[in-house]
Amino acid sequence: MFCAIVAGELATELVLGGEHAVAFRDLHPVAPTHLLVVPRRHLDAAMAVGAEHGELLAEMLVLARRAAEQDGIAAGGYRLVMNVGPDSGNTVGHLHLHVIGGRRLGALG
Repeated sequence: MFCAIVAGELATELVLGGEHAVAFRDLHPVAPTHLLVVPRRHLDAAMAVGAEHGELLAEMLVLARRAAEQDGIAAGGYRLVMNVGPDSGNTVGHLHLHVIGGRRLGALG
């Protein structure tokens, strides 16, 4: 599904784009701001990331920060989440980073 979004085959609200990644709004938000940062090139999950993906990961983090700033949540704070595997709740086989904020978030654990 994320490959189709990146390719422009599925409509979504694109928030930001970079050379290696894009950011868009999650279809099932868990907070007022819930964005996904997704690489343009398909990677199955964080477990597929190697040292050669350093530039991609850096761009994903920069896009996450810029998107948080653009949505007005950077000053108050936000959460970055990468789910890995079915036990984490991951349901999409494409590397993605959640940017979650816009309200006070509970502690993890």
